[in-house]
Amino acid sequence: MSPEPARVAVAGATGDLGLRIVRALVAEGAAVTAIVRPGTGAVRVAPITALGVRIAEAGAGRPGSWQSACMGADCVVSAFNGLSATILDAQTVLLEGAVRAGVPRFIPSDFSIDYAKTVPGGNRNLDLRRAFRERLDAAPIRATSVLNGAFMELLAGQAPLILHGLHRVLYWGSADQRLDFTTKADTAAFTARAALDPDPPRWLRVAGDSFSVRELADAVSAVRGTRYRPLRGGSLRLLDLMIRATRTVAPGRGAVFPAWQGMQYLRDMFDGRAQLTPLDTDRYPDLRWTDVREFLTAGRR
Repeated sequence: MSPEPARVAVAGATGDLGLRIVRALVAEGAAVTAIVRPGTGAVRVAPITALGVRIAEAGAGRPGSWQSACMGADCVVSAFNGLSATILDAQTVLLEGAVRAGVPRFIPSDFSIDYAKTVPGGNRNLDLRRAFRERLDAAPIRATSVLNGAFMELLAGQAPLILHGLHRVLYWGSADQRLDFTTKADTAAFTARAALDPDPPRWLRVAGDSFSVRELADAVSAVRGTRYRPLRGGSLRLLDLMIRATRTVAPGRGAVFPAWQGMQYLRDMFDGRAQLTPLDTDRYPDLRWTDVREFLTAGRR
């Protein structure tokens, strides 16, 4: 008689990372419940429905819906993305529902550089994760945070590092500071394994690739067939001043990732304190990781 599959509930399942985690869990043979907000449109739910997973609606105005959605799960994974109303408020309600449902384990929506090592007050999105961590660690449930550095997809344009028009790779501080990047697919695959792991630690740190700006320039050069060189934007102190100025003239209220927030993230990466160490990339030895050269090559096809 075959053992029953592990049961995992995923909140934020209609988002980019959330859907990837659901797919990875299904590929691992897990019984998945995708938690979505009431009234979520059929177009957004369709990719989840196609996977044959259970759909559970939970949200404001439905007392007990979070507990019901989490009932029977061995682990709840949060893939929420947003600001205080999401990362603190909604995620806390999810956590409370998981606790009431008797779920033994919880994976929060951290998926970042090592925010525990950053300076409080210096990065809004990381501060939200720090604040939720206090609530999570006080709850009667086992927690595991997955830290993956930055998503490698940001190198395709959203993170202003690779300047194709100038054939330069921009940096602040030192061109030798190592930076941690992981693709969304690799992060999802690892998170699925962590959700199915019966005894994971409190922190899991992974990096699909870690490289300096000099090494990134070499990788881009090899892929593009044109020499790219590091370009120093200035000191970290100058970047701090740029962040303050940008936040003043373009506050981006309500935006999850306004320009200044991305700059805060780059500042914390180039600072070095938030570098991921020690790495747990080999915890599940059969997982395959995408390095930066492979990622850049795929983007050229």
